Amino acid sequence: MTRVCFQLMVRPELLDEYIARHTPVWPEMLAEIAASGRRNYSLFLGDGGRLIGYYETDDDQAAQAYLANSEVAARWEAEMGRFFVGLEGRPDQAATPLTEVFNLADQLAAAGSAATDTTREGNAS
Repeated sequence: MTRVCFQLMVRPELLDEYIARHTPVWPEMLAEIAASGRRNYSLFLGDGGRLIGYYETDDDQAAQAYLANSEVAARWEAEMGRFFVGLEGRPDQAATPLTEVFNLADQLAAAGSAATDTTREGNAS
């Protein structure tokens, strides 16, 4: 599973309309997002129009390709493009990805396996 986080800037003068467009998103677009393999998808809006998106997928390249070829996604993204500052291309294809530097579950799992390895080594003596 891959976790993907991205950042975009929504034009401040269009914030209310942007929020309204997502309350709710078109049902056929929701279906396309799910069909692409993206899940646990959320958008968070910060001060000044900073938008952070997050989703999980098993194959991000396949999800990107699916949405790039989707007529529904193309229509949605054509309407959404005007909301963003400094964006070249479709928002779903051109968003700036963020690098993950910490994940609690991953580190707990690693710490647990390290503790198990240490316990095994201690018992081997």
